Amino acid sequence: MSGTEVETAIRAWGAERRLPASYVDHWLELTAPERTALLELVRTLPLRTGQFVTIFTLLEEIGVRENQPVTAVLARREIRHIFAANQSAPGKARALLEALRAIRLPHLHAALERIIARVAALKLPAGVRLVLPPNLSSDELRVELTAHGGDELRRLVAALTAKSTELCRIAELLGGADEV
Repeated sequence: MSGTEVETAIRAWGAERRLPASYVDHWLELTAPERTALLELVRTLPLRTGQFVTIFTLLEEIGVRENQPVTAVLARREIRHIFAANQSAPGKARALLEALRAIRLPHLHAALERIIARVAALKLPAGVRLVLPPNLSSDELRVELTAHGGDELRRLVAALTAKSTELCRIAELLGGADEV
């Protein structure tokens, strides 16, 4: 594909998705291989505009931090694995976002993994669900109970009470407290 064809395809995709002109212009400022790699990405995955903006931003931030072009970031094993996976295109888009966030913010990703492991270790009964904030974007821990009748609700509340110390520790970790 020639440079002109790539530019035309980028502009067409941007117009179709109502991508702000500043992003289209910035995309076109990339090197030819980077422009083409991003174009192949959007042709492979049906990204929403917001997803593309986030992915583009993460790719650039990773590239700057690690002094690598976008093509090198996209060529990483964990990224290539996503495209080879047997899952839906929207699932691949979500997986790509998660992988790029993990690369960009490794400490945050590690903290989230530790918190998820602590939640799993609680072995809460069915009917109790802990909802963590996406990407640790807040310190809110939501607890959802689903009970069918008073006896079941009492059992779930008792289970939560028995685990209250560890639940409070998880809430503290979400608030930025250090591991102990």
